[in-house]
Amino acid sequence: MSEDILRQQIQNLKKHNARLKRIAHDSRNKLSAALDGTGLCLWQLDLPSGKLVIFNRRWGSMLGYRPKELSAHFDVWREHLHPEDKEMVLAAFYDHLDGKTPYYEALHRMQAKNGTITWVLDRGRVSEWSDDGKPLKVTGTHIDMTKEKQYEQQLAKLANHDPLTSLANRYALHSQFDLLKKLGALSIAFIDLDNFKNVNDTLGHRSGDEVLLQLSQRLHDACPPEVTIGRIGGDEFILLLPWSLESPEIGKIALRCLDAAITPFELGNGTASVGVSIGVNESWASDNFSDAVIRADESMYLIKRSGKNGIALGARILIQG
Repeated sequence: MSEDILRQQIQNLKKHNARLKRIAHDSRNKLSAALDGTGLCLWQLDLPSGKLVIFNRRWGSMLGYRPKELSAHFDVWREHLHPEDKEMVLAAFYDHLDGKTPYYEALHRMQAKNGTITWVLDRGRVSEWSDDGKPLKVTGTHIDMTKEKQYEQQLAKLANHDPLTSLANRYALHSQFDLLKKLGALSIAFIDLDNFKNVNDTLGHRSGDEVLLQLSQRLHDACPPEVTIGRIGGDEFILLLPWSLESPEIGKIALRCLDAAITPFELGNGTASVGVSIGVNESWASDNFSDAVIRADESMYLIKRSGKNGIALGARILIQG
């Protein structure tokens, strides 16, 4: 073979090699763009060295790092696991390496450089083994699930909280009632505002909403942490009190709530004043949530019929305005 022919073949091979490199580079860019567009990150871990090969750069940017600023290594990934999730994630990972599970999967949080939290769905499986059967490489994906988690949390809040005041709604009160009833004595306070319609009629519904918001905060300030505060509609509020009706704590809390409601509310377009009728009664062993609320409502109506602005504990009027 002549030197010219050999040189030409070498040149052709170089051109072919350059073409293959361009195709590979283009394919990697397309894969990276496709993965980034879905929030998916493809990774491969070399177990002996701990080196992570990241096939697209979303992993670093997701944690608040610029390209090449974050070293792709198993130890770095482990350091960014949320402290509350770390034990669970590592246990799932090593269980797979030990052959206890067919693949590794964990939904967990990672901490970014600036302290923000990213939710990640991480999956992987051993993709290469040594001759003696030891795992050498693990290949997998992780998906940014932060938006989905935020949406899930918003739905949970809507399902359990009053949309205006963020207090517990009827569903959440019902669930908490069932829980507290198993733990011991339980009393229910029914709080109903008087003359609230006058606020809406004279100052407008927006001012009425502001009164309810301010009152919600006042009730929080008036009640200890053990008390569950809820709104069941309009100007009606419920307190779940983990004490018997004879407990001195019940009367003290009811008096603070009375004061919270009758203290005038300073609004952007004026001052609003409302009255309040509060009835408290103890839950019986046979009660469901509705039964207990009805009994507290009956106590509250003792105040309504007697002139409002007062508190009734069972059938006994504690204070009347």
